[in-house]
Amino acid sequence: MNVIRAVGRVWLIPVTLVIWEIATRAAEQPFFPPPSATLARMGEMWLSGPATHLLLTDQALDDFGPSLARLFAGWALAAVIGVAAGIAIGCSPRLAGYLDPLIHLGRAVPPPLLVPFFLALLKLSTPAQLTTIVFGIIWPILLNTIDGTRTVDRQHLETARIFGFTTTERLTRVIIPAAMPKIFAGLRLALSLALILLIIAEILAGSGGLGYRLLTAQRTYLYTDMWGCLVVLGLLGYLLNSAFLLMERRVLAWHRNARQTT
Repeated sequence: MNVIRAVGRVWLIPVTLVIWEIATRAAEQPFFPPPSATLARMGEMWLSGPATHLLLTDQALDDFGPSLARLFAGWALAAVIGVAAGIAIGCSPRLAGYLDPLIHLGRAVPPPLLVPFFLALLKLSTPAQLTTIVFGIIWPILLNTIDGTRTVDRQHLETARIFGFTTTERLTRVIIPAAMPKIFAGLRLALSLALILLIIAEILAGSGGLGYRLLTAQRTYLYTDMWGCLVVLGLLGYLLNSAFLLMERRVLAWHRNARQTT
């Protein structure tokens, strides 16, 4: 059954591409170029550079470099703030009572609506784009960390107290390890949201990157370029998610083994 499923997944992509190719050539619509033309244009734009640069063109560096830098910087900043604040709130019922209304208010605001505000406040700059990303993705990290911290087994905490663990030891050896699965779930969701908000911010800010390339292609009626950007964004999202899942399995392998032995 697994072999059949794997074969089906392998064949799904080429079959979809063939159907897409036939349909677009039959329709003859300039808005929907065939995938062969889109892939050829992607290679021309981004993978026709010298071998010394791994075939990457200057345009590839201009498009991917700023976008990936903003993506990972925003995600890392949100991760640090969200995890630290989530642990503090999860460990302190009093602090949670003060901040819960603000948290629920903040998470209810659609992040794209605040992009113009951030751009007006911080101008068309990278800080405005980073602020947009951080504000939009911090909520799943924060809420998952709070939930993971609050649901730590009380017997584990009591055992740590009996053995004389200090507050720091309880935090680093009991609370954080127990909350790691939910923290990682929030980080993975935030990474997907970060890519979406990055493109929105770059489209509105118009200061380079894949989002700006997508906007330029749409405004200049370069539909093959536009579809190339959409395809590469989909591939980028898939690769980021797959890489994160691989890292998560390795980092949390001890957690699964511990659950199997208990």
